[in-house]
Amino acid sequence: MKVKVISRSADEFTRERSQDLQRVFRNFDPNLRSQEKAVEYVRALNAAKLDKIFARPFIGAMDGHIDAVSCMAKNPNHLKGIFSGSMDGDIRLWDLATRRTVRQFSGHQGAVRGLTASTDGHVLVSCGTDCTVRLWRVPVATIMESNDSSDMSADPLAVYVWKNAFWAVDHQWDGNLFATAGAQVDIWDHNRSQPVNSFEWGKDTVVSVRFNPGEPNLLATSASDRSITIYDLRMSSPARKLITRTKTNSISWNPMEPMNFTAANEDCNCYSYDARKLNEAKCVHQDHVSAVMDIDFSPTGREFVTGSYDRTVRIFQYNGGHSREIYHTKRMQRVFCVKFSCDASYVISGSDDTNLRLWKAKASEQLGVLLPRERKKHEYLEAVKNRYKHLPEVKRIVRHRHLPKPIYKAASLRRIMAGAEKRKEDRRRAHSAPGSRPKEAFRKKRILQEVE
Repeated sequence: MKVKVISRSADEFTRERSQDLQRVFRNFDPNLRSQEKAVEYVRALNAAKLDKIFARPFIGAMDGHIDAVSCMAKNPNHLKGIFSGSMDGDIRLWDLATRRTVRQFSGHQGAVRGLTASTDGHVLVSCGTDCTVRLWRVPVATIMESNDSSDMSADPLAVYVWKNAFWAVDHQWDGNLFATAGAQVDIWDHNRSQPVNSFEWGKDTVVSVRFNPGEPNLLATSASDRSITIYDLRMSSPARKLITRTKTNSISWNPMEPMNFTAANEDCNCYSYDARKLNEAKCVHQDHVSAVMDIDFSPTGREFVTGSYDRTVRIFQYNGGHSREIYHTKRMQRVFCVKFSCDASYVISGSDDTNLRLWKAKASEQLGVLLPRERKKHEYLEAVKNRYKHLPEVKRIVRHRHLPKPIYKAASLRRIMAGAEKRKEDRRRAHSAPGSRPKEAFRKKRILQEVE
């Protein structure tokens, strides 16, 4: 005779301590869970709504400058440090954790137009409209973390005087050279008081310069003659030049895909290009309603932040046509510079109202240490939202943003104008001889010519 008995070990379901969680056994057979999709949809809906409730992106403002903040630079050697320069010639090193000034670098007689830190983070390079390049020693991390503020000011290591004003500066990602932009592009060495090389293509002022993160000898510049130029330090002349319809204010290379860069343009859009194929933009990022002043990629290379003359900061996916996030406050004026933090968790903006502002890169992200269960819960809700993001209700909640009235009206007006222009062009094409007015791709429309 065979007798079947239920046998189970007490260790499987008994708690070791009273504080432990009760173990729950689940059967994931889809036949037993007929409402699984409906339940997950409701969870996705609730997660999207909770994201809106907990969206508090603004962390705090750092005030101390007495004029507009014109440029910023990250310290590659120290996660919490950021440099800022203002229109009155003041340069400051900030501690993001405490939001206070750690060190002041005084010496420029005019506006500071460019800041950059060396590869090892030990030297800060600044340039401005007073025709000087100044090198400063960056305080070590231990000084930054101490509360001793007895010696706040610092003297420059070197001062190089040149013939014309500077508009931007950038340091090689790997090497001892840095480039300044002004009447021409000058390449400098830390130990030389004269430029080691100079490039010139045209007579207009160069307004921004950025070195390539993957190839140390490659750099891109934009100039006031509406051009974007790529230079190779190993060649005696500039490599390629792209002329667009409007001026490019700033350029940023994608750190994870160093052949791609994104340009912040005066026509309210950003354009992503492949440096190997400049006759067409890879993607057009549009949402701003005024000139885009600055741009910076996240260290992950998956998104970038832009600051605009319309007093807003926006975060875009690297391949997204519209912004995923918009940040604004009543007090924030025209944004001249933006930076992603080195860990991609925060965004720093500098604006006309003399303040630097610290924002979360993910508006509803929970700050502080997360328990393993909390982290798992957040990951699950993110996955569920991603699974049902195409459904109308979830999509509507995730996309919705409250905009300031002037920006809402300006965006509405831009849509009306773009629609009218498109209808006009369609009618012209319809009443013209077939093939006489070919359709022009939106990604090629703003490009006038490419010069080799």
